[in-house]
Amino acid sequence: MTELGGYIGRFLNVDLSQGQVADERPDPALLRAFVGGYGLGARILYERMPAGADPLGPDNILGLITGPLTGTPALMASRYCAVAKSPLTGGWGDANSGGEFGPTLKFAGYDAVFISGIAEQPVYLLIENGRAELRPADDLWGLDVTETEDTLQARHGSGLRLACIGPAGERQSLISCIINDKGRAAGRSGLGAVMGSKRLKAVAVLGDAKPPLAQPDRLKALRKKHLAPFKEGADAEIMRRYGTAGYTKALTEIGRTPIRNWSGAYPDDYPDPEAVDGPAVIAYETEKYACWHCNQVCGGIMRWQSEGQWHEAHKPEYETLATFGTYCLITDLKAIMTMNDMCNRAGLDTISAGSSIAFALECYEHGLFSAEELDGLQLEWGDGQAAIALLQRIIDRQGLGNLLADGVKRAAQRIGRGSEAFAIHSGGQELPAHDPRHESDFGLAYQISPTPGRHTQGGVGAAEMPPEHLAIYGLDPDLKDKDEVRFHAQAYAANAAWRNVLNAAGLCSFGAMTMSPEYVPEFMAAITGWDFDMAECLQTGERIEDMRLLFGLREGYNPLHTEVAPRAMGQPPLQSGPRADVTVHVEDLRAAYLGRMAWDRTTALPSAERLAALGLADLAAALTG
Repeated sequence: MTELGGYIGRFLNVDLSQGQVADERPDPALLRAFVGGYGLGARILYERMPAGADPLGPDNILGLITGPLTGTPALMASRYCAVAKSPLTGGWGDANSGGEFGPTLKFAGYDAVFISGIAEQPVYLLIENGRAELRPADDLWGLDVTETEDTLQARHGSGLRLACIGPAGERQSLISCIINDKGRAAGRSGLGAVMGSKRLKAVAVLGDAKPPLAQPDRLKALRKKHLAPFKEGADAEIMRRYGTAGYTKALTEIGRTPIRNWSGAYPDDYPDPEAVDGPAVIAYETEKYACWHCNQVCGGIMRWQSEGQWHEAHKPEYETLATFGTYCLITDLKAIMTMNDMCNRAGLDTISAGSSIAFALECYEHGLFSAEELDGLQLEWGDGQAAIALLQRIIDRQGLGNLLADGVKRAAQRIGRGSEAFAIHSGGQELPAHDPRHESDFGLAYQISPTPGRHTQGGVGAAEMPPEHLAIYGLDPDLKDKDEVRFHAQAYAANAAWRNVLNAAGLCSFGAMTMSPEYVPEFMAAITGWDFDMAECLQTGERIEDMRLLFGLREGYNPLHTEVAPRAMGQPPLQSGPRADVTVHVEDLRAAYLGRMAWDRTTALPSAERLAALGLADLAAALTG
């Protein structure tokens, strides 16, 4: 492979059933078409996995994939993606994480690892400076994430970085996730269960390779240009001081943060959001930390005493403070920090775990659990200690916890008796703490994205961008007055495409809060050497969106048949609070978006003409027979 900026130029293919590892040299044209991360993953898994593969079977492929900007001097470039067929939704699954694992995977000699098969006994994959081998992990099976990382670092060196699962992934909880750096989570889509089904405890990486940079002088100038806003931006200041915890109070007060399992409102049901807001959180912070070479430094280590015992763990994020806090009416910050640590150690998605506990609280309120199922639990709203006890049962898959360990959709299917109304999800994925009743675009994103119920995908809020940003996207602001819905659909589609490239390239979404949109194609061009402008960025992002869509459609997941939980769409509407009497209607926007994307309004299949224009003519031919 001719040297290409940003890429190491090697993939690792692992067959756990055969115990074999093999290198692969990727086609540069494939890299340019799909970038990295979930873009590259969607194309490769579509080609290499048989249709209808069991998500927890040997044919499912788990990918851990960096982007061309991961581990480079581009700003906020620490991310990697985990991909597989999702056991939670049955369609396309991806999750994104920061920390140091992604860059270190690249430094270890690979842009991506693709893992198939099932090992006979627990194993871990060790990659060190371009050499890969599978090693027994019987002694690691059953350990939590922190114990696993400490054990392997003692064995292989303190520079080792891990992506691993805890007991929840081992037990194949469908809301389990992959954890790296002890507290950074590739949280969504249930991919910890995929890793557990393969008896793969960890991927451990160590190395000092550095990806080449095509235009280092231009890169230095771009860093200077885009660093400037961080010195004076309000969002940058909030993130530096508090992390995402700094948004809890403000978002709760404007009605963006769901309350009482999405049935309550501020201030009637949760009058004290200060209890879980940034200043309260950082009162327990003992040190700050950043993801790899990040200027934002939004992470933190917490220390607190509870019941005579000292705890030290990662700072909870906004989503965690909301799902364990406002969703459950819990204001006990120590209890929330404890549950955050429990999830990190066990490898559970905090969004899904908090949502599952809120679901259980409402079921308990309506008398839907038997005394045998409760086994002494009294699940009252706002009771942090009861929530901790239930969370431990979810981790252990014991009693009522076993019912909840696969998420609210499956729990409601088993309980019945009206509990379906309390199961707040989209396509099986629990909803994050961003309410469509505040921003209706979330209602579209939660449904139409190939990975449902996600707040970091889709062009949410794009129609309200300032005119100078609209111009960067090539959008006509005058169309807003002439045809508002059509304009809105175009803005949403463009921003969603741009965000796909951001994610696939290995950048952090928080950069979008401060830098102008052009930073994504500019860094891409400087690092890879491609003539990569905004037009190509948007076309590439649309190609990635269609690729993920096609994977899901092949597996029987049609986003047009996915309904967001009615309660989250204001059906029925809230009776009080800042979003009282709001019902979300996105039908016109959805229709305009389908037209813009050339997706069929029944099958969701992209037109053959559009696929061909995106360079996917081979898929167009297959779809049309």
